[in-house]
Amino acid sequence: MAHDPIAQLLLWLALVLAAAKLGGELAVRARQPAVLGELVAGIVLGNLPRAGVTALAPLSHDAGVDLLARLGLIVLLFQVGLASTIREMLRVGLASLAVAVVGVTASTALGFAAVFALSHDYVRALFFGAAIAATSIGITARVLADLGRAETVAARTILGAAVLDDVLGLVVLAIAQAIVVGAAAGHAPSAVAIAVVVGKAALFLVGALALGAWLAPPMLRAVSRLRGPGALFAASLSLCFVACFGADRMGLSPIIGAFAAGLVLSEPAHHVFRAAGVRSLGDMMEPLGEFLAPVFFVVIGMRTDLGAFASPRALALAALLTVAALAGKAACALVVPRGVGRFAVVAGMWPRGEVMLVFAALGGSLVVGGAPLVDRDGYAALLIVVVATTLATPPALRAAFARA
Repeated sequence: MAHDPIAQLLLWLALVLAAAKLGGELAVRARQPAVLGELVAGIVLGNLPRAGVTALAPLSHDAGVDLLARLGLIVLLFQVGLASTIREMLRVGLASLAVAVVGVTASTALGFAAVFALSHDYVRALFFGAAIAATSIGITARVLADLGRAETVAARTILGAAVLDDVLGLVVLAIAQAIVVGAAAGHAPSAVAIAVVVGKAALFLVGALALGAWLAPPMLRAVSRLRGPGALFAASLSLCFVACFGADRMGLSPIIGAFAAGLVLSEPAHHVFRAAGVRSLGDMMEPLGEFLAPVFFVVIGMRTDLGAFASPRALALAALLTVAALAGKAACALVVPRGVGRFAVVAGMWPRGEVMLVFAALGGSLVVGGAPLVDRDGYAALLIVVVATTLATPPALRAAFARA
């Protein structure tokens, strides 16, 4: 009797979700972000075949699970965009902008130097340097809320810089991806090529935000007149997916489109959804995010070979990248205004998370010289950096605010 292939996918999905929620729960009980538990759960699942559980070996390579993980990444970046607004980004001020620019620049430069010292491969070094650039706004916001410091001047500076970090990180991602793809085709990077990529990213973000700000409100108001259930939610998701398609057609990562769509919809959706008497778009996205985003983090973990954690090369790379990641954000202290709390801002910029994991996933799929740009040692090193910087942040922020 033939078996329906969807049944196997549903079984894998049940296993992934159960592992994600169990890992997340254990992490939260240990006063750590749930994403760390989801990553660890994925590492365990992906390495069970090493313990003789061969029945789970196909899970790491299942096309259906991989597709859902990619969709989870889109949803995640859409939610990150929704959590910010264009008005807030313009309001964060020069202090947050300076912190973001210095942190991204210093982290990328130090990461590049660290990897180049080990590999003498400028393409790989550039990609890893870019990977450690962006702060995880989700992790930082959670820690600040837990400490009851989310309304302080330092916290507003941190969160404003972290939002701008995301934008700068996605632009750096576009540049790194273009250089890697060009290197794979045998083309050396040039200032003109890099300027074209930066121009495309800027044009897309500015164009998408301007066009979206003009079209989104009347579109949502028109959709709100429909009587069918869920019309506003479906229209918002459709706009997100169209923006992802547009970013891809411009040679950018689709996640840039998802982030831009979230920014565009954050304010008009709030007003239109409230006027229509329905829950906010952010609230409606929560169940979808809780379903798909953990799948992405578990799949990231599943692709990690535990054997790499015993590799001297992976540990050396992880140590250098962790130092570069922490020192790069420590440079932010140079531009933090007096009286804001320099150590608090530095510590708040330390954690790496979503964007860095995006780099890890993308790097594993890019091939240069017949080998993955991010091999198993590099993959393990990036995960170690995520764990190390995330674990360092809560005690450092607690000490910084206690001293203040």
